[in-house]
Amino acid sequence: MTTQITQDIKLKKLIVVGDRILIKPTTPSERTASGLYLPPGVQEKEKVQWGYVMKTGPGYALPVPTEEDDAWKPQDEKVKYIPLQAKEGDLAIFHVGASTEILYQGEKYFIAPQSAILMLEREEEL
Repeated sequence: MTTQITQDIKLKKLIVVGDRILIKPTTPSERTASGLYLPPGVQEKEKVQWGYVMKTGPGYALPVPTEEDDAWKPQDEKVKYIPLQAKEGDLAIFHVGASTEILYQGEKYFIAPQSAILMLEREEEL
């Protein structure tokens, strides 16, 4: 199953900060594997949910070393980051309790730190 995730123009204005990830939850199935129909809201109360990674932050910021004895050297103010494992388009299984639910332009999203991601599924070309 190949799923194409197209990023809306409206999301281009958003900047995700630090180690956080913007996730669009998938539509939960109304029926269980055994054939039971679930009332609305049951899936939303689960502790773990699935969703697609829409945007990621730059990662974990590394501290900038300061060398006071080399005052003549130019100061490099550029912040360096350790990148996140999650990438746009990944299917993420994440812990809902560690994430924050938001509504942005009528769409439901979750903002979760990378530590709330339990597993990623990535479609890669062979």
